[in-house]
Amino acid sequence: MPAKAIPEPIVSTKRVSVDWNLVALLLVLLLACYATVLYHLGLQWATDEDMGHGFFVPAVAGYIVWRRRDELRAIEAEPSYWGVAVILLGGLQMLVGALAAELFIQRTAFLVSLAGVLLLAGGRKLVRHLAFPLFLLLFMIPIPAIIYSQLTLRLQLFASSVAETLLGLIGIPVLRDGNVLQLPSETLSVVEACSGIRSLLSLSFLSLVYAYFFDSKPWMRGALLVATVPIAIVANAGRVTLTGVLGEYAPSVAHGVFHTLEGGVLFLVALLILTLVHQLLNRIHRAWRARPAGGGSVGA
Repeated sequence: MPAKAIPEPIVSTKRVSVDWNLVALLLVLLLACYATVLYHLGLQWATDEDMGHGFFVPAVAGYIVWRRRDELRAIEAEPSYWGVAVILLGGLQMLVGALAAELFIQRTAFLVSLAGVLLLAGGRKLVRHLAFPLFLLLFMIPIPAIIYSQLTLRLQLFASSVAETLLGLIGIPVLRDGNVLQLPSETLSVVEACSGIRSLLSLSFLSLVYAYFFDSKPWMRGALLVATVPIAIVANAGRVTLTGVLGEYAPSVAHGVFHTLEGGVLFLVALLILTLVHQLLNRIHRAWRARPAGGGSVGA
């Protein structure tokens, strides 16, 4: 009798999606573990004017995740136990930060553990798809104090130097001593609040969000992020210069609420400049793509 053919095993090709219930459970546990760290972070958002944008960062990152929910549901789950190691690494980092009284280390430990949770529950594909909102969350964490003090000092001195030059060019006598400008009618001190660090941090975050929603090219996010540095610094130097001019010719509007409004207006100007830079970069990109394939004409 002929031998019976042995049926081949049936292999299921069904894709297994990410278990979002597991993700939610792990996130709740993670939030509970970092509750104290996140609570004090929220307090700093509420009390530190330089970090007022902190409340918007997780909201925007969460909206981006929700906006891509259909794409995320289609991801094939590839849970990796390396996620456990990353979570433990974040916990160790938080412990080291607590022992060293370094808030930046403690707070970034939360993001490390968050990446570990995503890796454990969904795998590398899920982490890659959520890389941008994870990166955005860095902007909710204040920069280390030692870097902050060095950066603000340099920005103060730069803004003071530019203001000294510009005020001199328009005919206002000025004598600069570090970050202090001595004008004929008043002394103008460029303090930390006028260093421009606040607008630099806020504008950097907005540049990434703007590029994400209004341009599909990933490289544009990095380009606009780089462009925000000179834009914010120059805008703040212009603000100091304008304050000096108003202090000389219209002292009543150089301080108080008018000074605050002046900062808001110049921040909007910086945003406008950023959009113009975006348009310029797109024109350059289109011109580059439309160039002849040969790169030039061929002589006879």
